[in-house]
Amino acid sequence: MKKWYMLAALLIIIGVGAGILYFAVYQPSTMRLPNEVTMKTAWGNPYSFGNLPPKVRLIEFMYTSCPDICPNTTMQMAKLRDRLKKAGVFGSKVEFITITIDPARDTNEKLQTYAHTFGITGDGQGWAFLRGSEADTKKTAEAFHFQYRDPGNGMIVHTTLAYLLDRNGRVVEQIGMGASRFHVDEVYEAIMEELS
Repeated sequence: MKKWYMLAALLIIIGVGAGILYFAVYQPSTMRLPNEVTMKTAWGNPYSFGNLPPKVRLIEFMYTSCPDICPNTTMQMAKLRDRLKKAGVFGSKVEFITITIDPARDTNEKLQTYAHTFGITGDGQGWAFLRGSEADTKKTAEAFHFQYRDPGNGMIVHTTLAYLLDRNGRVVEQIGMGASRFHVDEVYEAIMEELS
């Protein structure tokens, strides 16, 4: 009987280990921006995921009327941007992408206002604020296993992760959203390690 308990315990350990391997290693390595999607920047210019030059990218999904976690994350990203600028890599080697998950309400004007809050006043500044069709937004979010839904009150329930991509567009790290989970120092170090 003892052998059966040991065998059962071993199978449970193997199963848990396989699950951890899948969610921590395999699943992130399959996440990437869908090549066939083209969105528009907050200033109305096309932004094609299929034509991106090799750069390290930080991807954030958000919506402008989010009361807490989205603007807190974007604020941390702005602090990170300032450090990367001092290091001379922001824009040339590192780019940020912020994608609204509420394109129906987040008009270009709303996205521009949101971007201005974080010091972005137009395209070509190393940080793209994007909106796409509902279908392209869903396709892009699904590529990262990012889930969201509007329960009907405009307060969108969503996954609380941002994504760090290497130069080849592969996810190398999933980063918690919000001021308490998005640690600028840690993300900075991860980006600089990718650049080395």
